[in-house]
Formats: sequence, structure tokens, C-alpha cells
Amino acid sequence: MMEMQLDERKTKILQAIIRNYLETGEPVGSRTISKYTDLNLSSATIRNEMADLEEMGYIIQPHTSAGRIPSDKGYRLYVDTMMEQKDKELQEMKEMMLEKEDKMDTLLKQVAKLLAVNTNYASMISAPAVHKNKLKFIQLSRVDVNQMLAVIVMEGNVIRNNILPVSEELSDENILKLNILLNTHLNGLAIEEINLAMIQNLKQQAGIHSEIISNVVDAIAEGIKADEDLEIYTSGTNNIFKYPELADQQRASEIINTFEEKQMLTELVQDTLSDENSTGIQVYIGDETPISSMKDCSVVTATYELGEGMRGTVGIIGPKRMDYDKVVDALKTITHQLDELYKKKT
Repeated sequence: MMEMQLDERKTKILQAIIRNYLETGEPVGSRTISKYTDLNLSSATIRNEMADLEEMGYIIQPHTSAGRIPSDKGYRLYVDTMMEQKDKELQEMKEMMLEKEDKMDTLLKQVAKLLAVNTNYASMISAPAVHKNKLKFIQLSRVDVNQMLAVIVMEGNVIRNNILPVSEELSDENILKLNILLNTHLNGLAIEEINLAMIQNLKQQAGIHSEIISNVVDAIAEGIKADEDLEIYTSGTNNIFKYPELADQQRASEIINTFEEKQMLTELVQDTLSDENSTGIQVYIGDETPISSMKDCSVVTATYELGEGMRGTVGIIGPKRMDYDKVVDALKTITHQLDELYKKKT
């Protein structure tokens, strides 16, 4: 006799049984499923489908109850389907991010060049970084007996992959329970909102697997606070030589080194972005400039925002006698255009 095919209706009923059982730990009856699915089926129809699922080996009926629970075969199908879907989502997300990064890279180089040409000063712009990042979802999956992969996706579709050690092999059911537990409690939270009481509660619910909860929370903290190299694009450094007060060899070479090495520019960007109210224009004149090699310059910065907490800094560096009106207008125009461009793309 040929094995029956698992059609869409049976698949949805099986998924509903497994989700319900994972949440409650109780055998699941047809009346529960009739409220749980979007199929609008009667209890009698669901009972027939459940009988088929039992015959096919996807669910079993404990002798003490009229409800059903998933079999190993049922869990396996559920996990494989879920993992396939999640892998597909992550792959699409990664491809989209690579494409966006490539386009953003080209755009920001053009912005830096445009500012330098229009103002006759030096310019810089940082790639957008995620500010006060929030968690979108977590996916735990088995690598081998001693290791798990935690895929952590944050706002702005920033993806972090972490290999976590495990002291014992976890069943598919336990991995599913941990995924549900973590996503139910942590999705949408910033790292500042994940407090000790919440972690303790999660550990308690995870029971003997509490160590994995600790490792995942550490991985989230590390991922959100990851101090990656900030990408900064510059243009117009040779414009510095146009101004006699900046053109002597030592001054000019110090300024150009700052543009080439970018470490001090990174600190300037981080200072600007760490200020919650830094969406306006900031003007640093002479000694006010946080970069020592630019004490004879003025630095004007603005923060641009691209939604989902993505922010960056755009700046113009020139002599103290720079045309401040022109520079401020140029920065306001650029930040407005970046904002408009982002809205069109989303």
C-alpha cells in the first residue's frame, strides 16, 4: 500500500498540533485545533485528518488521553520545514543586504565628492550604523553534538552568526522549545532592556538548558555592541592646500594623515552619533574640534537618518574662515536628500 501524501491541510493541522503541544505540554484534541487553524474545518473533519496523520506516523495518542502528541517523525518534518523556511529567509536577507551595501558604498562616495566639489573644502561621510539596535529574531540550530549555531538578526537586518558550545546533545523538541522561549521573550528588545530578572526567568523556564540561555544572551550583547570598523568615505583632501594658513607642510601632512588613517575621524563620528540630540548641525571651531590635528580648522557635521535606527555622520573640514552659510546649507540639503532617497527605496 502506497503511503498517503501529506497535503497542505494535513501539514497545517500537524503544525498546529506541534505548536500547541510545545506551548502547553498537553496532548492536543480536535476542538483545540479547530480554534487554532485558519482552515475553518469542523471538529469531525479534523478528527479524520488527525486519524490519517496518526496512521502515517506523524502523531501518536497517549493511552491516557484522547488528544495527540507529535512523534519523532512529526518533529522531524516540522523542524526540516521550519529550518528550510528560515534558511531561505536568511539567504534572501543576506543577498538583499549585500546589494544594498554595494549601492550605499557607491552613493556615499558620490556624496563625499559632491560636497568637496561644491564647497572647495575637504569632506567626509560615514556609512550608516545601527543605533540602539533591537533584536528581530533568533534561530538556534544544531551543528553537531557539542555545538549549536545561533543566528541573531537585528534591526537594519544586521545578521550575526555565533557558534555556542553545548554540554549535551539536544533533541529537536528541546531546540524548538528554546527557539520559541527566546523569540517570545526577547524579540523587539534592545540590549538595555534585557535585564537580570528577565534572564533569570528565561533560565528557570529553560531548566537544565539554562546555560544555553546565558550563552545566547551573551552572543546578543556582543552582536549588538559589536564595535565594527566604521566605514568612512572622504574626498577633497587636496583642497586643504588652497588655504595658506593650512598649507604649510607639517599642518597639511597632519590633516591628510588624519583623513588617510581615519581613526580620529571614527572617534568624531562616534562622538556625534552618541549624542541623542545630534540630528542637527554641529560646528567645531579651532580648539573646539575634537581632532588634535585639526585645531587650525573648523569642522561642521550633521547626522543623517535612514530609518530603523540607521544613522551616519556627514562633515566638512576647512579653514576657520570657511563660508559657514554655504557649508550649513550644503549639509542640510544632503541630509534631506539622503532621507528622501531612503523613503523612495522603502
